[in-house]
Amino acid sequence: MRDVAIIGIGLAKFGERWDCGLKELMVEAGIAAIRDANLNSKDIEMIYGGTMASGRFVGQEHTAALMADQLGLHNIPAVRIENACASGGTALREGFMAVASGMHDIVAVGGVEKMTDVTSGEAATALGGAGDQEWELFQGITFPGLYALIAKRHMHDYGTTEEQLAAVAVKNHHNATMNKYAQFNKEISVGEVMKSKVVADPLKLLDCSPISDGAAVVILAPLETAKKYNDTPIKISASAQASDTLRLADRDSLVELKATKIAAAKAFAMAKTTPSAIGAAEVHDCFTIAEILAMEDIGFYKKGTAAKAVEDGETAIGGKIAINTSGGLKGCGHPVGATGVKQAVEIVTQLRGEAGGRQVTGIEKGLTHNVGGSGATAVVHIFERYN
Repeated sequence: MRDVAIIGIGLAKFGERWDCGLKELMVEAGIAAIRDANLNSKDIEMIYGGTMASGRFVGQEHTAALMADQLGLHNIPAVRIENACASGGTALREGFMAVASGMHDIVAVGGVEKMTDVTSGEAATALGGAGDQEWELFQGITFPGLYALIAKRHMHDYGTTEEQLAAVAVKNHHNATMNKYAQFNKEISVGEVMKSKVVADPLKLLDCSPISDGAAVVILAPLETAKKYNDTPIKISASAQASDTLRLADRDSLVELKATKIAAAKAFAMAKTTPSAIGAAEVHDCFTIAEILAMEDIGFYKKGTAAKAVEDGETAIGGKIAINTSGGLKGCGHPVGATGVKQAVEIVTQLRGEAGGRQVTGIEKGLTHNVGGSGATAVVHIFERYN
């Protein structure tokens, strides 16, 4: 198996993008990544595109071929990846395997979602398809409701408080103020989170990631030839994925995501490293409680201790480990198909030393963690500098 590097990155700004449609988001991120890799678009041999619900949001299916079409790549294979909110991370894994296997040399991996063209109710229904339709959505449970159950159990078992959950949102919004691609560029306080409208007790509006438009693209190449294209290629040292039951009620525990634990363990073994070596991680904070679970299940903190660590500032930039320097899903936004690729873009930016005010000093390794549904899918990647 060949070593694989990211040689190009590109983003379309996240947010309520009334100025463009799905096609324009694809092109905005795709051209930026191709230019960053110092490529001609004709050099690309394969496209993997992650999108969850483009048919429900904008009536457009066959999005991988559309991406190839919009970038003028009419004769190469293009595949859409749908894996709920882990579509982007899964697309990255597929691209990684295509290059690692030797099947392709230059592969574009993209993620895109245009979510704001429908009502919030229609968006909630589309997103609900990531859970068990028959036993969850049709019975009236929503994703805020599912994660509220997780939060309540975590509070019961470990004494986690609503204020500690709010501290996750405060940190991530702060980080987002330093990210020009982020949906939100405004600081918030614990008090503002606590006073925001209850969505599903104990989760409030400011505990929840937003409905977003956006796109992200990375370009992959064999590590051995990566410096032909870019002076600062970033090695993907591990790619791992695992699954769990779709229905939350069938899980062994409400306070851990087994798929995350398995995928993380496999990734650390593949990269021959440990959680303590990671300088920054982009984790799947679709709700504030989800960031707490991720930090514990990946292995950064023991179960029940992560909420206090956030409250104490250990996961801020400059702390013990920087979590969600981009602003995460909460502050940067969550266009579901794009999120897993955006996470990789952020870690590459950090490892290149190009993150500006949110730069983590001395970082050598980074990690991304992308979740589908309430934890039925988890994808973990580890990245490192290549000298």
